Parts: sequence; structure tokens; C-alpha cells
Amino acid sequence: MSGRGLPVTIVRACLREGEGGSPTAVMDEAPLDDDDRRRVPMLMGTSHAVFISVDDSRPGDPSVSLRFFTAEGELPACGHGTVAALAFLAVRAGEEEYRATLQASGRVFAGWSVREKTHVKAFFEPGPVDLREPTATERDLVLPALGIASDTPVPGIRVAAMGRSRLLVPVPTRSALAALVPDLDRLRAACDRLGFLGCYVYSAPTGTGHVAARMFAPSIGVPEDIANANSTACLAAHLAGQGVTGIAVDMGDSLGSPSTITATTRHSPSGPLIQLGGTAEVARIVRLP
Repeated sequence: MSGRGLPVTIVRACLREGEGGSPTAVMDEAPLDDDDRRRVPMLMGTSHAVFISVDDSRPGDPSVSLRFFTAEGELPACGHGTVAALAFLAVRAGEEEYRATLQASGRVFAGWSVREKTHVKAFFEPGPVDLREPTATERDLVLPALGIASDTPVPGIRVAAMGRSRLLVPVPTRSALAALVPDLDRLRAACDRLGFLGCYVYSAPTGTGHVAARMFAPSIGVPEDIANANSTACLAAHLAGQGVTGIAVDMGDSLGSPSTITATTRHSPSGPLIQLGGTAEVARIVRLP
């Protein structure tokens, strides 16, 4: 592998009350090919890696390009990776408030963060979400892989697209969510056939907008994600149609690493505008072996 000894910063993204979070490998852009890049999360023991290229030629308005990889390859977007990148940049800049124009897969969007002691609260606008009803084939392939009979009524099930499509599946309670034991091989085969990123299963929101969720994404090499912010944005867009304008989603409990992602929604003529947020901590710096 080229670039031996390159520094990698491990950032715990989307903490819950200062604990848990999703460990994410963050690196400055380096002369690595795509095979090298997908090895980074494997070597670092993280689900994802984000590679950062900063153009700070305009003082006070840096432009930051982001690329995201799992062991399976490149992703067009990664929400908790974006939170990790903003925390990394804020700590390196040494500023209490940090703002940047972010670019990923040809999309340009705003990102900002606020430092609070050892933690960084990061926010960004993930972009538009397309929602539709799933087809009968999509239901029949995915639901049984989750352990849900395909003829079970699942009101509110949706296909949500943000970069790549994923299935949003509601369950009535947190205990029902915790009890899920999906057949990951079957789920991967279904998602591969349908072109889905994965399946985001969530509990009914409380009156205060609290939700629990689990994201299964074996097709991208992540059997279950500790935190999935972009799927949370998809859920926020869906719930906005029911009058819910703010949610806090707990994830990672089944993996022993609690995480929380927030999403707020405001309406515009072009559709719901979503702001995602998460708290992160720069944990340590290591070097590629």
C-alpha cells in the first residue's frame, strides 16, 4: 500500500451525551488510489473514512472537498463522515466557530460547527430528498430479510433517495426495533438487486420527536451502522409531511456505541429544507501501518 505512515485522525461522530459515537477515519487528501482508500477503514477498524482537500485561498471562506469510502468502495455522501470532517477542521483551525463551503460528488453545501470544550457541534444541509412508495417487489425482497412478513401492513414505508436510495421501514416500538435480527446475506442480495444503499428501520416518534433507528447496509460493507445521518435526513423529510419539524434519533445501542443525530426541517417552495446536526470528538491520531 502506498503512503505508509500517513496520519489518520479518528473522530467519534454523533456522540450521545459525550459517549459512544461512530469512529470515523479522517485524512487529508493524499496520493492514494481508490483501492488504498477503501483499505483505510479496514485498517483503522472504522466503518467509514473521509478524505479532505481544503482550498483556503479565500480567507474566512474555505472550500472543502470531501470523499467518502467504506471497505466496499466510494460513497457519494456520508452524513456522519461530514460531521467528523467538520469537527476535524474546527479543531485544527483552533476556532470556536468554523464555517466552510463543502463539496461532495459535485454538490456544494454549507457546513459549520461550534467548539464546546473537548467536543464540537457540527451542522450541515444535506440537500433534497426524494420520497416514493415502494413497489411490491421491493417490499417482497426486503421485508422478509428483516424478519418481517412481506404481507405485514407497514404504513409509512418509503423509498428515500439522497445520493442513493434506501428503504425507510417503521416499527411500532423501540423494543420491536431492538428485537430485529435481519438475515444480512439475504438483505445484501435484495439491496444489491434493487440498488439500495440499505434499510433504515425506525420506531414511532414520541411527542417530543425522539426516535430510535437502526441502519443495515451490508451492500456497502457495513452490516449495521452506528450512526447514519443522511438516512436520518430522509426520515426528517418524510416526517415533515406529518407536521414533525424536529427529531432526535438514537442509534448504535445494539452495537454498544450509543449515538444521536438531530434533524430540523423548514418548508420552502421547493420542498423541505433539512439541517442535520451531531456532536463529535477528535479521539486520537494514528498512522497507517
